[in-house]
Amino acid sequence: MKLTQQQLEHFDEEGWIFLENCFSPEEVAVLNEEGEKIYAEEREEVWRETSGAPRTAFAAHTYNEAFGILGRHPRLIEPLEQAFGEKVYMHQYKINAKAKFTGDVWQWHQDFGTWHRDDGMPEPRAMNIAVFLDEVFPFNGPLMLLPRSHKHGILDAAHDTSTTSYPLWTLDEDTVEKMVANGGLVAPTGKPGGVLMFHGNLVHGSAGNITPYPRKIVYLTLNAVSNHIRKPTRPEWIAHQDFTPIEACADDALLNFARQYATAAE
Repeated sequence: MKLTQQQLEHFDEEGWIFLENCFSPEEVAVLNEEGEKIYAEEREEVWRETSGAPRTAFAAHTYNEAFGILGRHPRLIEPLEQAFGEKVYMHQYKINAKAKFTGDVWQWHQDFGTWHRDDGMPEPRAMNIAVFLDEVFPFNGPLMLLPRSHKHGILDAAHDTSTTSYPLWTLDEDTVEKMVANGGLVAPTGKPGGVLMFHGNLVHGSAGNITPYPRKIVYLTLNAVSNHIRKPTRPEWIAHQDFTPIEACADDALLNFARQYATAAE
């Protein structure tokens, strides 16, 4: 899958694009089922809210076949190769949950700030690709983005280790307020199977979820191979240290897995 020139220009200017219906209901259904199985496991890669509800499952592509296929899917890999002009590797992979009624916040932050400070990533030549597994509504904790904030480079941030169960380099309220006043705020919503791509320096965050509608999103962080991390400080399953270029699988690989899965369940 290739991005159009208009999409590339929108990404360059605004720092994000949203692509509807990238994955079929059949493909999303098997990912949802496999995701729930992962959240039920007790393993170090699965982090939880203080309530015990799942918050994020790291590195799912390394221990689950369906998510392994998603991590090599051409609909996700090819646009990044197009944007960077070179092969990419998986820097980070996670399934983030906003459990119904108890999903907690993600504070305002830039991802590249963490990748640079904690992992030694030289340049913001990595991108987040978010695959919606549940419908994302305006009210169940959608990701909020500050358009054009990626053009400001790395912003000053403080290391917040207490607000939630996951530590982040977070921005202060004055910085966020000024950026919203200048560039606005958007919260992309959409059906399961939609894909959101956003720049590593784009400021973003999300509110808690107090609705009965869960919100699961798979995040792939794909990094240009030449931009591999130099000084990792985090566990390998959070910031991967295998810089092997990803070879995309067949476009129908996830669909075939879903059909085999359905047949086995009969």
